[in-house]
Amino acid sequence: MDYVLDEKEDGSVSVLLHDVDQMYGTKGITKISLYPGRAYIEITGQLYNRTAMPQTFLWWANPAVPVNENTQSVFPPDVHAVMDHGKRDVSRFPIATGVYYKKDYSDGVDISRYKNIPVPTSYMAEKSKYDFVGGYDYGVGAGILHVADHHVSPGKKQWTWGCGDFGKAWDRNLTDEDGPYVELMTGVYTDNQPDFTWLKPFEEKVFHQYFMPYKGVGQVKNATTEAAVTLSYDGRLAQIKAYATSVRKGAVVKLWAAGQLVLEERADISPAAVYEAKAPCPGVREEELHLAVYSAEGESLVEYRPEAPEIPKLPEPARAAKEPAEIQTCEELYLTGQHIEQYRHATYLPDPYYLEGLKRDPGDIRINNAYGLLLMRRGCFERAQKFLEKALERLTERNPNPYHSETYYLLGLCLLYQGKDDEGYDAFYKAAWSSEQQDKGFYYLAAIDARHGRIKRALEHVERSLVKNAHNVKARGLKAYLLRRMGETQEALAQVQDNLKLDSFDFVSGNERILLEGDERGEKRQALNRLMRDFAENYLMAARDYAEWGAYGEAIGLLDSCTKEWPMLFYYKAYYRKQVKSEGTEAAIASLLAQAEGCRPDYCFPNKPEDIAVLCFAIRRGCHAKAPYYLGCLYYDKLQWQESVNLWEMSARTDDAFPTVHRNLALAYYNKRKEPEKARQELEKAFALNPADVRIFLELDQLHKKLGWSFEERLADYEAHTELLEERDDLYIEYITLVNLTGNHKKAYDRIMGHKFHPWEGGEGKITTQYTLALLGLARAALREKDCKQAEELLRGAFAYPENLGEGKLEGTKDNHLYYHLGLALEGQGREAEAKECFENAVLGTDEPAGAMYYNDQPADMILYQGLAYLKLGRVREAKARFYRLIDYGERHLEDQVKIQYFAVSLPEFLIFDEDYTLRNRAHCYYLMALGNMGLGDEEKAAGYLGEAVKTEPSHMMCRVYRSLMTDNG
Repeated sequence: MDYVLDEKEDGSVSVLLHDVDQMYGTKGITKISLYPGRAYIEITGQLYNRTAMPQTFLWWANPAVPVNENTQSVFPPDVHAVMDHGKRDVSRFPIATGVYYKKDYSDGVDISRYKNIPVPTSYMAEKSKYDFVGGYDYGVGAGILHVADHHVSPGKKQWTWGCGDFGKAWDRNLTDEDGPYVELMTGVYTDNQPDFTWLKPFEEKVFHQYFMPYKGVGQVKNATTEAAVTLSYDGRLAQIKAYATSVRKGAVVKLWAAGQLVLEERADISPAAVYEAKAPCPGVREEELHLAVYSAEGESLVEYRPEAPEIPKLPEPARAAKEPAEIQTCEELYLTGQHIEQYRHATYLPDPYYLEGLKRDPGDIRINNAYGLLLMRRGCFERAQKFLEKALERLTERNPNPYHSETYYLLGLCLLYQGKDDEGYDAFYKAAWSSEQQDKGFYYLAAIDARHGRIKRALEHVERSLVKNAHNVKARGLKAYLLRRMGETQEALAQVQDNLKLDSFDFVSGNERILLEGDERGEKRQALNRLMRDFAENYLMAARDYAEWGAYGEAIGLLDSCTKEWPMLFYYKAYYRKQVKSEGTEAAIASLLAQAEGCRPDYCFPNKPEDIAVLCFAIRRGCHAKAPYYLGCLYYDKLQWQESVNLWEMSARTDDAFPTVHRNLALAYYNKRKEPEKARQELEKAFALNPADVRIFLELDQLHKKLGWSFEERLADYEAHTELLEERDDLYIEYITLVNLTGNHKKAYDRIMGHKFHPWEGGEGKITTQYTLALLGLARAALREKDCKQAEELLRGAFAYPENLGEGKLEGTKDNHLYYHLGLALEGQGREAEAKECFENAVLGTDEPAGAMYYNDQPADMILYQGLAYLKLGRVREAKARFYRLIDYGERHLEDQVKIQYFAVSLPEFLIFDEDYTLRNRAHCYYLMALGNMGLGDEEKAAGYLGEAVKTEPSHMMCRVYRSLMTDNG
């Protein structure tokens, strides 16, 4: 993060913050400003796409606000419905009347109150015409508001871990001492968190947000950066409160009722002095009221007119994308592919939708265009060119001058990446015939002109680019460079100054200023280096601009000023040296490539299209160790895994002692080539080369798990590497799981209690499950020994989680298995009434089996214990219904073909190696049939189904638990 302090003449102070998204090329310059006498902070954001291809971005501000049981969400009065993350679920607001986040609010619950939300919950306003959202603490009479233009900042969201044991545990994990908090989240150019927005090449988007404290007003009805008001009406009397963000002497408060002025008062309103008044307004409807606050000079500060009552219409939840074959039209296939690209979906790809459309209509312009662009993003330039040319065939079939020219622009870009400047020049010129592509088309025409020494022509083209997009930072830098090349020093300096006024972090213009003014003592270079933070990617970003214009000397000089030992710096310098071709070039190139190959590879992840040509050059020049490794990583990220495997194999042949390349090959062999034995060999080699790498050990264990290693074999591997266990909680939990599953519940319990856990989002429920299993296993052993008192003590300890687990109990957890066994322990002590109460608790919960996957899903074996508890209560009919329900579900779903659901984008399991969800479902169904037969007392059938489940999924944890239980009972 780079920053510059900016102090204005009006006394305001701003900090300019600069960051670059290296993956997507967008730049956010955020200015945080403080104004004297104003009770708010202004955040000015600028999003700028430096890349030649459209990108998507997501901008949410999410300050964490301390809360307590007196805290209430402050949403605009027109928000009657909220949606969860991803729009999968919908609830009325503020009074919820149905199930939301698996919590039943059917008795009507005010979910705007923090104290009423017991489970982790997010709620995003479906829509609102107001510009504010916030929260208010009635205990202290103060709150916080976010104010921003709802046309630009429609996203209004709040998130809480919940006012329950589970949520408070997360609060302890994530705060030092403030305790519970709510994330006040606001989206810019997006209304719901997964709704990414397109940012076109060289496009700029600007926004302003204000965060401001307020007091005394309570549930705000409208707010601006100047004031906030509330208005309540009981049919007779209107009550008014007004707060101002600065001192407003002689402010005027007016209230109209049915068009008649019923209140007009002057008052001094400020952050310290909240205005309050009451006005009788009998006989009018609330929506006929109109409240306004004006400055002494008559400027409107804030107004509010109540909404007319109406029956709110709940929006429909989002629908999952259909399979390509189920979609009727090519247009819908195109739009679905675009949605998946824009959504950046974790488990769906756009390719099947585009390819299905092209199978139906090979000449479809939109789909050829979209698929060509997708392939270009992935570095498949030659393949991309074919689809773009196919789009042009139809686009120009009737008229050689089409209405839209994006295809010409994309084709020009594709040709440029292949080094075909002349063909690209023709395509860019054709693209520039249409208005919407002129800023980009003329920029690239200017860049090609500059590269080939046509300086005056380049200046003409860049001027035309800037006419269409005056804030194109790259074009501005090119203009300054061209003016310097032409000897127009003063004009170039003026352009540089103008550029830096627009963007203080325009590093190209900063470098041009040094070249224009001179820097004998090196002070200006030092100042620019401080601004660039000696961060290699900043230098590479600016150098790529210079290289785009053929200014390789300037590019090399800029890269030389970075002191970092960074592989890509040296590769790029070598590549640019080749273009310069001066005396001593070959020796310099060889030296630079040797330096690049000798750098530490840690955290070096090339991802730009330009990186491909640079790394290919290095490979052609004999860099066969690290350069193919880096390029392989780039291609794997861009889904070109075949090329990745070939490159990684080259790297491994050249440097067999590099652990990471063997690790990467293991992933590709297992997930892509379906060669598990080769994957095992490579990952074991990677670990042998670096036995201190805890990540590789964890991945190796997960591979052994996939390959069917027994729990005992895996545990022995852990015991041989105990020095690694404390390094990662996920690894430590896997170890405890194996200890539990091999029957050493006392050791598992002791290990759990001797460790402080820090759970991760998505991993909830893992350690608490092992904690419960350990105590339950010890309790069962005590019951077998007829030590019912000891069993009772152990089971009661399982109902609450100790703080060292880092997790609390989720509201709604039924603990059927604990209540059932506690009932047995109490029954064994002759405490029949208490035992019956436990059995009655053990029958609670849903009796519908499902493919439990998440921490808040009810485990299937809870239905078994419901049935067993019904048997203890003498209610055989209900008991058998549970057992047969388990069997019926297993039989009906055994042959299902299963894949990750569309909305299942946050999975709790490790996703290092691909999962066969159809096989996993098959094992789950066998497991359910085994549970049902256990309940019915048919242990032979149950054992058979458990055997089938384990044969299908050898690492099935609960199958081991119930096999052990059946053995113990036997």
